[in-house]
Amino acid sequence: MPMAGKGMLLTSMDVDAADETDFNRWYDREHLEERVAISGFLEARRYIAHQASPKYLSLYSTAEFDVLDSPAYRAALASQTAWSKATISRFKNMIRGVARITISRGTGRGAVLGIVRLRPDAKAKDTLRAALHTQLDPRDRDGIISMHLMENDAALSKPLTDNVSDSDPGAGDWFVLVDGTDVSATEAAVTALIAATKSVVISKGIYRLMWDLAKSDISAA
Repeated sequence: MPMAGKGMLLTSMDVDAADETDFNRWYDREHLEERVAISGFLEARRYIAHQASPKYLSLYSTAEFDVLDSPAYRAALASQTAWSKATISRFKNMIRGVARITISRGTGRGAVLGIVRLRPDAKAKDTLRAALHTQLDPRDRDGIISMHLMENDAALSKPLTDNVSDSDPGAGDWFVLVDGTDVSATEAAVTALIAATKSVVISKGIYRLMWDLAKSDISAA
């Protein structure tokens, strides 16, 4: 299975231009390492939009889905540093998905990430998942390394900065992730995916990898 672990935390946000230097410094010098150090977290990746909104995106992989509602993770959320609290308060248009990885095909990660947000009808989830298992196959797609489906847990997927009601229709959305080697190949794969699932597509985007951090990087430091 190419995607490390079985759980995924996705966060995405905008930030005012005046705050970006400090925002990026916080992510690069404190936040990613702090999160990856939590028991059960395996790795984290940061992205910046090539053609997408919000501008910034981060993915955090966990060994099991339950890690994302574990005492260790909840303790980390409850004990944010002063720098974290100040930075998070400046987030805009935040998306936060706490998800199970239900499909993961291919080998490795790409420098470009395509993302498609889906909102399936509750009665059609099994049918859509089966169709996606066939469609998310990188073997015959030049420039595509791996393809994945993450299904949000509606109860846990709440932005940290907004008062989103329990009935938020987007809390249980799915995200398809397309790892590619270049923009054009990734865009083509995203376009093909949208053509096959257009009735449930909410948004799409193309991101470029900024950097990644694995648990072993911290252990070796």
